[in-house]
Amino acid sequence: MAMARASSGLAYPERFYAASSYAGFGGSPSAAASVSSRFQSDTALLLYALYQQATVGPCNTPKPSTWNAVEQSKWKSWQGLGNMAATEAMRLFVKILEEDDPSWYSRASNYVSEPVVDMQMNHNSKEESINGNGNSLPETKTVASENGSLVETQDKDVVSEDVSSIAVYDQWTAPPISGQRPRARYEHGAAVVQDKMYVFGGNHNGRYLNDLHVLDLRSWTWSRVDSKIAAESQDSGSPATVIPCAGHSLIPWGNKLLSIAGHTKDPAETIQVKAFDLKSSTWSVLKTYGKPPVSRGGQSVTLVGTTLVIFGGQDAKRTLLNDLHVLDLETMTWDEIDAVGVPPSPRSDHAAAVHAERYLLIYGGGSHATCFNDLHVLDLQAMEWTRPTQQGDIPSARAGHAGVTVGENWFIVGGGDNKSGAPETVVLNMSTLVWSVVTSVKGRVPLASEGLSLVVSSFNGEDILVSFGGYNGRYSNEVNVLKPSHKSTLQSKIVDPVPDSVAALHNATNATRDVESEFEIGQEGKIREIVVDDVDPESKKTRVEGTNERLTTLKAEKEELDGLLGKEKLQTLQLKKELGEAEARNTDLYKELQSVRGQLAAEQSRCFKLEVDVAELRQKLQTMDALQKELELLQRQKAASEQAALNAKQRQGSGGVWGWLAGSPPNQNEDA
Repeated sequence: MAMARASSGLAYPERFYAASSYAGFGGSPSAAASVSSRFQSDTALLLYALYQQATVGPCNTPKPSTWNAVEQSKWKSWQGLGNMAATEAMRLFVKILEEDDPSWYSRASNYVSEPVVDMQMNHNSKEESINGNGNSLPETKTVASENGSLVETQDKDVVSEDVSSIAVYDQWTAPPISGQRPRARYEHGAAVVQDKMYVFGGNHNGRYLNDLHVLDLRSWTWSRVDSKIAAESQDSGSPATVIPCAGHSLIPWGNKLLSIAGHTKDPAETIQVKAFDLKSSTWSVLKTYGKPPVSRGGQSVTLVGTTLVIFGGQDAKRTLLNDLHVLDLETMTWDEIDAVGVPPSPRSDHAAAVHAERYLLIYGGGSHATCFNDLHVLDLQAMEWTRPTQQGDIPSARAGHAGVTVGENWFIVGGGDNKSGAPETVVLNMSTLVWSVVTSVKGRVPLASEGLSLVVSSFNGEDILVSFGGYNGRYSNEVNVLKPSHKSTLQSKIVDPVPDSVAALHNATNATRDVESEFEIGQEGKIREIVVDDVDPESKKTRVEGTNERLTTLKAEKEELDGLLGKEKLQTLQLKKELGEAEARNTDLYKELQSVRGQLAAEQSRCFKLEVDVAELRQKLQTMDALQKELELLQRQKAASEQAALNAKQRQGSGGVWGWLAGSPPNQNEDA
């Protein structure tokens, strides 16, 4: 977003003409040479294209000859802008110039047609004045007045005292900071884990950063984290290189910090999720599934339960987005959501919050041509967009602001609208949708700048808001603290009382679904808004009485539901206990079953062995039967032989006369 200016700064289109004159776009050859020598080639080409788009319109000139490489490059850059509106081109021109040369406006007095009251910090050789204890002293500002004299003043809106100053409610204070402060920056990421605020990346002088610092919120001491890079990213085979980035989101998740999306010098095609392990101090790139969103910066990332909800932002081609994606942190799966209703217009640098784990609120942000102060609500159960009616002290349009929630209160700090920074710290009661102003600062201070960070922590048992960094013509690395009194929605300012419950937001959104509200941005950047008038004031008294009756009924129902909830919790605990006992018994039975199965397997093995032995014995027995029969046969043959021999011998002994008569020689038997 563009730099936040003091209240007397130039508006568009005068601001664009001052920037283009300062950059050297005067139409003469010497001016063109000045542009090419002052900026890098790619920046100079883009500035030329935007200047042509803003002053001439879309490129309708014929393509130059190929022999003239410079003119062809300029033509391609201009042609690539397509039908971009002149107001968008002006705003983008100024933004690129400020990223490349942040202090251009303070040096552009020759190009400004009206006096500018520009407030700068009066430093010595260092950015901050440090006392003997290493703490920051209150900064003295040098204000250039219209008559040219210098007036020294001290900012009374941010009080720098000891830690006891945090005891003051609803007032920004500067705690005594020690240690090595991070480099001044904006569009960084910040998150709190266990009373420590971590700051990662950001933008300084148009350069993206990748350093990580931590502020101990008990001792208020800065230290730099010496992070390491994992050899291989978790659940992925690619190295986890930590690329410098800005416009990203830093989300605490368990013992990790998740860095999501962001602008980089060489952007990837899709969003990457980097994780920093707080125990091992190592970075890794988490592997995700599904179709990830296109890479972007300036988006909002909101943690709802175990799911991240990503909305809007600006892609690498500076195209504004209003798409909606979710990332399930348990399965690391992306999913694109097609919600019904009218979504917010494409934007970046807005703020988002979740109420009652059901309603996603989107506030403010900016396009290339304007800033918004509209409020949109997404019902995460019905997946339906609505635009409810805001009440109370509705904040001015802004972008680059930061927000945190404390209970049902949503605090918004900083931001700007291209003319000035937003000095008010405001709060929205998300149940009644009533805005209130908590406090306001004066002058060009970090609390009225763009790209600052805001986190919530605790101090002495009470909630505190902690802001860091930002850009409002100069980069900041200051820390400021506010302890809210929680008187965020003054009842005297409530125009239309609403029941103090989650249903109030639902009713408030439903009541305005028939309200036709639209923005039409013309060629001159003007905005037209159509809003239906509120309900007839004469019925307000009756509605208040009805509301009080509904409140009484709701409280009684709430008490009854609390009782039922307590009983359900006790029953759940009892069931969990019984389930644990059943699981223990099941474990013992399973072990016993495994033992029995082991014994059965051993018995089966022994039985098989016995069957083999029996088979062998049967075979041997059959062999013995055959041998027995053969033996008996041999014995019978032997007996028969012996009997024949005996008979023959007997015949020989009784030979005598019978032998002689037979004619046998006397010596035959003897020879035999």
